[in-house]
Amino acid sequence: MSKQEVDRSKRRFLIAATTAVGGVAAVGAVVPFVMSMLPSERAKAAGAPVEVDISKIEPGMMLNVEWQGKPVWVVNRTKEMLAALSKNDAKLVDPKAEAPQQPEYCQNATRSIKPEILVTVGICTHLGCSPTYRPEMGPADLGPDWAGGFFCPCHGSRFDMAARVFSGAPAPTNLVIPKHKYLSDSRLLIGDDSKGA
Repeated sequence: MSKQEVDRSKRRFLIAATTAVGGVAAVGAVVPFVMSMLPSERAKAAGAPVEVDISKIEPGMMLNVEWQGKPVWVVNRTKEMLAALSKNDAKLVDPKAEAPQQPEYCQNATRSIKPEILVTVGICTHLGCSPTYRPEMGPADLGPDWAGGFFCPCHGSRFDMAARVFSGAPAPTNLVIPKHKYLSDSRLLIGDDSKGA
């Protein structure tokens, strides 16, 4: 075996070894970079749908749930609350909920799938404050015509029990109704309205 043949085999070996080590190093550098672009588990959870047990919400009561970092209210409306909704129509900015603040299946008089259950994002559409739930009728500070709903203490916006804004309020639109669906009579899924397979 000549010295030249030995050198060629060493050279081939060194080139192959260097290429292999370089390839491993490149993959090792690229993997963390690519992984950093994928959403974290925390970020995935922040946007994930939230399942809620609504079986224990008494009529007239509200349950506060967090979804995507926002408060979502689930209200079990009484028959009296539902009956009072039509009395507000002339005083509302968008009584028929024509603005795209809710999914199509909630574009109705109650802005809900089931009339008694209201699901709404609890953030005022004016400057992002969180209104308070004021279910009582006719308190002095909200006027004798108040039939219950939500009051934003930041700038005085008022919303009825279908989360529709009253005329003359700083809030320009109704409260947002998130997409949602019922998994059963007592289980609600907020953030997803897709049909199951």
